[in-house]
Amino acid sequence: MTKISLVVSDVDGTLLTKDKTLTDRARSAVQRLHQAGIGFTITSSRPAIGMRFLTEPLALWLPVGPFNGSSIVDPEMNPVEQHLIPKSAVERSLQILREFGADIWLFTTDKWLIDNASGKYVAHEQHTIRSDPTMVTDFTPYLAGACKIVGASADAAGLEACEKAMQQALGNEATAVRSQTYYLDITPPGFDKGTFVQAMAKRLDVSLDAVATIGDMQNDLAMFRVSGTSIAMGNATDSVKDQATNVTATNEQDGFAEAMEMILKRNGVG
Repeated sequence: MTKISLVVSDVDGTLLTKDKTLTDRARSAVQRLHQAGIGFTITSSRPAIGMRFLTEPLALWLPVGPFNGSSIVDPEMNPVEQHLIPKSAVERSLQILREFGADIWLFTTDKWLIDNASGKYVAHEQHTIRSDPTMVTDFTPYLAGACKIVGASADAAGLEACEKAMQQALGNEATAVRSQTYYLDITPPGFDKGTFVQAMAKRLDVSLDAVATIGDMQNDLAMFRVSGTSIAMGNATDSVKDQATNVTATNEQDGFAEAMEMILKRNGVG
């Protein structure tokens, strides 16, 4: 089998536990990748500000991919490549999210904007990305600077239906995919976690066959499709597991670290 030269990992539900903790075993596994000369980076639906806390413990030196890979930033969170959602798609997205009763969040390069401070998942997101939102009464001034829009809803079935409606309405104008059962992400068109993987492989001049990706949700399938090795977490749905080349343990059972140890063994390390 081809040796792995680069690993690209999802963050929530994969690298982190349910309570958003990076375990010692996961941190150690990434250190061993570095020592073995295997590139490592992360991509996530999170904004850049929500990925900053992982830079130091993981000793990240490659760029990372926030907003489902539609932006690329360096480890100091300076933009390397950035894309925005077309204003017309932003307006249509907000309309559809309102029709389905989802809370609306709009992310710019450096801000998280909300119009409902009592939304069910606001506190959860604050804990997740370690950043506070900015309350607004009108999103209009920010429509031209949207990196990501999120529809947050506790109605999982309703949000799944919203995802289908959103995809049909937006077509090629934007990408709409759930990053959690309760979050629907709308990001710039033509970019996803798969294009981020391709950009990182090109940056390191490695074959996509030598890239391993790991994740747990529908938005991770884009990187599964372009990488030689794909690993689904044990907590992933069967539909995600079915499209991966390997399945590891859950994020509560250090499945990420287990997968990295498998890669190291495959490369003849340890």
